[in-house]
Amino acid sequence: MRITPAIIAELPLADIAAVVFYKRDEVTTDLIYCDVEIAGSVWTFHEEAKGWAELIEHLSALPGFRADWYEAVVSPAFAASETVAFDRR
Repeated sequence: MRITPAIIAELPLADIAAVVFYKRDEVTTDLIYCDVEIAGSVWTFHEEAKGWAELIEHLSALPGFRADWYEAVVSPAFAASETVAFDRR
């Protein structure tokens, strides 16, 4: 998967209802995921996708976006650690 500027353009900040981060156990490592809820749909992205940094930069501009989401998600290892970084619902 690649997170392109065109995909990010499909996620206007004013329309985003929620952003949730979590991780999944990939046997030897954890993989961080991000669900973006917009217009009744959920878009799912993961940290290994090209363009992840640009997505995070875009989402970070949401008002009240939880800046410490990463620290909240990574600990403890191999636990889901679901973290709501933004919720307008």
